[in-house]
Amino acid sequence: MSDSETASKLYNLYIGGAWRAGRAERYAPTYNPATGEALAQVAQADADDAHEAILAARGAFDEGPWPQMTPAERSRILLQLADALQEYEAELADLEMANAGCTWRKSHLLDIPVGLLHFRYFAELADFDMLEPVPQITFPTLSYNFVRREPIGVCGQIIPWNFPFLMAVWKIAPALAAGNTVVLKPASLTPLSALRMVEIIAETDLLPPGVLNLVTGPGDVVGQALTQSPLVDKIAFTGSTEVGREVMRQAASTVKKVTLELGGKSPNILLDDAELDIAVDGSLWAVFMHNGQACESGTRLFVPASLYDEFVARLVDRARRLVVGLPEDGMTDLGPLISRSQLERVERYIEIGLAEGAQPALLGRRPSAPELACGHFIGPTIFTDVRNDMRIAQEEIFGPVLAVIRYERLEDAIRMANDTIYGLAAGVWSADVDRAIKVAEQLRAGTVWINDYHMISAEAPFGGYKQSGIGRELGTWGLLEYTEVKHIHVALTRPRAARFWYDIVAPRLD
Repeated sequence: MSDSETASKLYNLYIGGAWRAGRAERYAPTYNPATGEALAQVAQADADDAHEAILAARGAFDEGPWPQMTPAERSRILLQLADALQEYEAELADLEMANAGCTWRKSHLLDIPVGLLHFRYFAELADFDMLEPVPQITFPTLSYNFVRREPIGVCGQIIPWNFPFLMAVWKIAPALAAGNTVVLKPASLTPLSALRMVEIIAETDLLPPGVLNLVTGPGDVVGQALTQSPLVDKIAFTGSTEVGREVMRQAASTVKKVTLELGGKSPNILLDDAELDIAVDGSLWAVFMHNGQACESGTRLFVPASLYDEFVARLVDRARRLVVGLPEDGMTDLGPLISRSQLERVERYIEIGLAEGAQPALLGRRPSAPELACGHFIGPTIFTDVRNDMRIAQEEIFGPVLAVIRYERLEDAIRMANDTIYGLAAGVWSADVDRAIKVAEQLRAGTVWINDYHMISAEAPFGGYKQSGIGRELGTWGLLEYTEVKHIHVALTRPRAARFWYDIVAPRLD
């Protein structure tokens, strides 16, 4: 497909098993952040469009076959969808690279392969035993009790721009595996891989109409329609803590279940016995993967005073060799930031760091190469002599900016690591794993990596403490977030309610 054909491609809304334009027939371009070129025109839904998608999902849940299927039947269908998506792996990776600005290595070796792996994981997990026994209840009479896990219903799902394909999988796959119906709202900046995913799924004709719906458009219109609708039973949101607070407030109007995966300012702690060669590369990977545009990025690096100068020198030397370039170049380490506004935000925080007195061991600036002039590129920044109370150490920047903080005692590092409103992730580097685990146990974070970073597994829960979120994604924990719990009681002797009435209440009324 040529550039002109791609730019002229129209993506519509997917509602009730059919593609259609929005009521107002408005479209907006989506861009390549590396070149500034328009990639496609995407439908802009209004509140009525969103409501129509909600009604389609509601009907599919209340009257359709999907929630009534056995777990094995849903698993079989989802595995077929995983196979269909697998056939388009290379195309999806190219689309992710073009729309999200991630490097070739990230899109082709990480984002799409991992997303497909996670989709297949939930497809297999769909054949899950939704019945849980309850210990025998003997007071005052014998009874048989069990818990039944049931799908929640209509799930409104709002995903961010930084990992669009993976985030779509994390929302769609567990919701469908549990028997729910879905209205997905992709990020306006990066909707293309989610749109293509739904196109591929729709072409299989395996899902009943209304089970999966996709609505693109402004967050304050489409997102608000989802969060406030009484017909939506659950909201799953990934994004900033600021927006997450508003999502939670809006969802409270109908007391719907909410899961939130929000921001972070994750600490990365170097112990004095760490293997420095591994820790240097690992710390750079922790913060500069996808230009720091990851909620769990290790943006605060705590280094013992005894190693501070040596470690910073090694860190800066390695960081200087990172290549800022076009995403399709296999040698590129850092591609563009997602937008001009995000680039300007990062530059403002660099100026804030300088004003606060932090020392720029490596100062990121816009590159001068002509081929990068139309994109949103900036080099990596490493600040030293950072205090933990500085804004650059407390506020989420979402860019390639690292704050290196000196500590004297390990308990000081742990205290500073926990001194934040966030609690999404953390890292610990040490040759003594037992010691590292003891540190990890003291960190207020949902995930702690030891001698590694960014390794998110389909089988393990992911989510945050404090203002980094509510609930968990992935693993059985992520699947159960999409279920309701129902207790069923079966009396095995004379009904307890009757005994209670005749033996306890009635005598008191005589």
